[in-house]
Amino acid sequence: MKKLILTLLTIAPLALFGSDQNVTTDIVERSVNFVIFIAIIYYLLADKLKTFFIGRTEDIQSELDKVQDMLKESETKVADAKQEIEKSKQIANQLIDDANNDVDSIKRKIEVAIDQEISSLEKSFSEKTELETKKAKKLIVENVLNKLLSDENIAISDDELANIVLKKVA
Repeated sequence: MKKLILTLLTIAPLALFGSDQNVTTDIVERSVNFVIFIAIIYYLLADKLKTFFIGRTEDIQSELDKVQDMLKESETKVADAKQEIEKSKQIANQLIDDANNDVDSIKRKIEVAIDQEISSLEKSFSEKTELETKKAKKLIVENVLNKLLSDENIAISDDELANIVLKKVA
């Protein structure tokens, strides 16, 4: 089919322009020659141009596919990163809650320890107060007895002294 078209295109100018008439313009001949030239170039280069453009189209398509694959991978990575961020936020919130619970329990333990320490200090203070009161009473009694016994005006016998001490003790 291509050979038939090529043959017709080569013979057509001879049939058209084979007359003896004097033509002053050659625009028609030149146009026909240009069309014939384009047809020959197309006939010779059409397959090569088609393969070139098909190859170029396939190259562009493969690059586009690569870019789309990279886009899908990056979208997947972004989604994974968002999930990791959410997990990290949950873990951080859990850690904060645990830390707050630990702080509260430590506060309670410290309060209990302080209360126990205060009660033991109050008990110790009351015991020391009683002891000091007893010591003061003994010291005052001893001073009074020494004063009374040292006075030579008052004569107390041992029996009377024993009765006084027994009354004080009872």
